[in-house]
Amino acid sequence: MKKKSKKFLEASSKVEERIYSIDEAIKLAKEVSYAKFDETVDLAFNLGVDPRHADQMIRGAIALPAGTGKTVRVCVITSGDKITAAEEAGADFVGGDDLVAKIAGGWLEFDRVIASPDMMGKLGRIGRVLGPRGLMPNPKLGTVTPDVAKAVTEQKAGKVEYRTEKNGIIHVPVGKKSFEDGKIRENVNAIINAIVKAKPASSKGTYLKTLTLSTTMGPGIALDTQEALGIAN
Repeated sequence: MKKKSKKFLEASSKVEERIYSIDEAIKLAKEVSYAKFDETVDLAFNLGVDPRHADQMIRGAIALPAGTGKTVRVCVITSGDKITAAEEAGADFVGGDDLVAKIAGGWLEFDRVIASPDMMGKLGRIGRVLGPRGLMPNPKLGTVTPDVAKAVTEQKAGKVEYRTEKNGIIHVPVGKKSFEDGKIRENVNAIINAIVKAKPASSKGTYLKTLTLSTTMGPGIALDTQEALGIAN
């Protein structure tokens, strides 16, 4: 087990063993943050689902109202007049067969891949490269779409993807430490609303088991799940 740093232990000592309201947790997370860089604020859901069953796998994407504070490099694989549309929307890399070949060769200098439906047949060549990294375009996530310009705009504005990991855990970034508290709260509300409403019909028992807020280097702060559930009502 990795030994925890002195700074982490000092920060952890300031977090009481109790449940915090969302607003309290946001303030506290900033207070106990000790890293010299602008840490990401992360929300971790522990859900009462079994992702081994397809009907309990929760996956989606949402454009956070206050963005993520992160610069996203977007690669668009498309053809025809959609190339110009993607470029005008602010895509960092745009192309067709040339980009497919480049990625197949190991090039990965991007954070998101968007593809128009007519190019899906050619993406099989790079599935083994993109798939393990969570970069494969997917219609359910809005990254396979005829409206590539809109998809680029959403990704640049702060669209985040989420999916259930093993043991029913979902991690989602909800902003940066430098954000105003109210902006982080807007993002927290948006993602809680999306995930609570995504509860599978086959999920039994307690759905939202625990909810934890933390910064990149900081300790976890337990949130009030009842307050969170109330956001989605």
